Amino acid sequence: MDQKTLIKKFNKQAEKYDKRRKNDPMSRFRRRIFQEAEGNVLEVAIGSGLNFPFYRRDIELTGVDFSPEMLKKAAHAAKDYPFQTTLIQNDVERVDFDANSFDTIVSSTSFCAYQRPVDVLNKFQKWCKPEGKILMLEHGISDNKLLAGMQKMADPLAVKIVGCHQNRNISAIVKNADMKLVREERYLAGSLYLIWAKPC
Repeated sequence: MDQKTLIKKFNKQAEKYDKRRKNDPMSRFRRRIFQEAEGNVLEVAIGSGLNFPFYRRDIELTGVDFSPEMLKKAAHAAKDYPFQTTLIQNDVERVDFDANSFDTIVSSTSFCAYQRPVDVLNKFQKWCKPEGKILMLEHGISDNKLLAGMQKMADPLAVKIVGCHQNRNISAIVKNADMKLVREERYLAGSLYLIWAKPC
């Protein structure tokens, strides 16, 4: 799918994502992992700012997203939080930062959409300080065979409608990247991946 089409799909979803902040079914999982973000934080595909409530007060946040409508929602939401926030409209697969720029890199439910997900993780490895951390909350293929089969069947339609793959093996993507897996937890029949990693 070309980038312009993908951006349009996520622009259309911005209002839905913004409303989810008040009643987010993923909030307990976000809290479990993203409260560990510290220092100078980069959040890729920041969307409408669903992770804002779980960040420490003293971080400095840089958020990247290719959807201008998502960024409008995030900018409005950021006013309610004490940390400094800088928002950048760009494609995570194309943007670049200096090496060793961030103490923490955060990604949530974004690896379903990348064309080259391993390359994105290798960018994280470059951008993250050697002693830093990479925190990910991603959905992907279930370890339940029945559910996994349904995900594989639904994948082409999901990509067409919302630009989101349902059947990616997030564990395998992490293992194929230049980074060190610290811990992985799976929830919701194994379809939700919480991953703690760091640069090699």
